[in-house]
Amino acid sequence: MLASAAATLNSCSLSALPVAGSRFQRRLPAPLCSPPYLPQKMIISPCTTPAGGSGGWEGTSSVKTAVAAVDSSEPAEKQQATTKYYFVVANAKFMLDEEEHFKELMYERLRYYGERNKEQDFWLVIEPKFLDKFPNIINRLKRPAVALVSTNGPWITFMKLRLDRVLTESHEADSLEEALASNPVDLEFEKPEKWVAPYTKYEFGWWEPFLPPGSQKPKA
Repeated sequence: MLASAAATLNSCSLSALPVAGSRFQRRLPAPLCSPPYLPQKMIISPCTTPAGGSGGWEGTSSVKTAVAAVDSSEPAEKQQATTKYYFVVANAKFMLDEEEHFKELMYERLRYYGERNKEQDFWLVIEPKFLDKFPNIINRLKRPAVALVSTNGPWITFMKLRLDRVLTESHEADSLEEALASNPVDLEFEKPEKWVAPYTKYEFGWWEPFLPPGSQKPKA
């Protein structure tokens, strides 16, 4: 009878168990079937029926569900990264026909990039569309206008100090095409009757190598 009673202890029933006579009849204490008395590494227990089915603690089931939800969750749409573009801008007459250092600075920069096989990250934009975002600049600017645009902020700051009579700002765009978009315009500069500067007069159209790819070429 003792062996039979010991075997019965493995069940989780809370009903009265007979052991060797009625005077020894008693109820098994409930804690024998409670989780604190079970091995900590045990996951499946006959004493517990987790929500949604058998085979584990309720807490374990909910944790697995939460992890699965995190692993499978992805943004419905990835945000497109924007690029910041810095620029200096002035009227076209000053930038392309009067400023005595600008052409040399631009060609020196182009030579520097070519020697180091660096990808060009600066352009000249004639009548840029992004100026519509800056009414305070438009009010101070004669038209047509030309902007020197680059992703290199410190270099644009240097060019601002070097050229002096220019305005500077920055804007963000989703693509290079958007950042360098321009409005059609024909440039015409009057030739001076007498050239007195110590350097040779700039030829018309010297700026074409610095225009964005596919942009219009100004007419002579």
